[in-house]
Amino acid sequence: MSIQGFPKFDDIRDLIQLAKREDLAGDDVTSRLMVPEGSVGVGTLVQKEVGIVCGLPIVEMICKVYDERLRVEQIPGFHLEVIEGRFSDAKLTPLLRVRGPLRALLSAERVVLNFLQRMSGVATVTNRYVKRVDGTHAKIYDTRKTIPGFRLLDKYAVHAGGGYNHRIGLYDGLLVKDNHLARIPTRQLCDFLMPIVAKSRAEDPRRLVEIEVDRLDQLREVLKVDGIDVILLDNMDCPTMEAAVEIRDEAESRVDLEASGGVSLETVRSIALTGVDRISVGALTHSAKALDIGLDIE
Repeated sequence: MSIQGFPKFDDIRDLIQLAKREDLAGDDVTSRLMVPEGSVGVGTLVQKEVGIVCGLPIVEMICKVYDERLRVEQIPGFHLEVIEGRFSDAKLTPLLRVRGPLRALLSAERVVLNFLQRMSGVATVTNRYVKRVDGTHAKIYDTRKTIPGFRLLDKYAVHAGGGYNHRIGLYDGLLVKDNHLARIPTRQLCDFLMPIVAKSRAEDPRRLVEIEVDRLDQLREVLKVDGIDVILLDNMDCPTMEAAVEIRDEAESRVDLEASGGVSLETVRSIALTGVDRISVGALTHSAKALDIGLDIE
């Protein structure tokens, strides 16, 4: 089973094996003592809460790590390509069926649900933010505030929820933050940044170039630098962001403005209405509530 954009097994193999190792550690005592060795079982994964289900391709990946004999089956009328990333408000939505050695099925249950519940939670909360800014031109972006090891899965889940991915890590984007500029006077920002941006462009013309500012005087200086894609407006209130948009527009700059800091479901629409182009939200991944998904053994 494959879904476009889902991380490849080789990219998350170590994470799955780590999850298995910390949970199983060589023995599922309860299943070994209670389930006859040759028993075969069938379990159905069921979405039990309103939201977006996300991460279904990982079920087969996990099952292979536990026991090659476990088979993941699609349920008639609930094809993977349709239910993955789909919003459901039904009380109980069947997702997939897993068939095979019962001991292995029971051993894999918690790890399967841990992955699915987290990814579905991230997709669901992302979708809530996306809906809040509907009608504006602002787009919702994630951040690097992810659980170690889950970066690719979290980014995929944000995309499934309708959001956009910021840089994956430190390696694929130039993002100059306040700590990088701590000793640079505002009046020297343009001269300081010009050669750095030029060098990045020479290395990789497609690389994201973003500079963070937290004051309007910094914004005016940074707007003088050629080759910048995005300017990050850090922890500015809405009136200040509106002023930042006006300054950018008056300079006839094509740079996108990104709002960051203090973003919540209660504030995101007001932020979007300031005219910023992007809103980055750490809460999409660092505070997402797991979506209720269960595995029911038949």
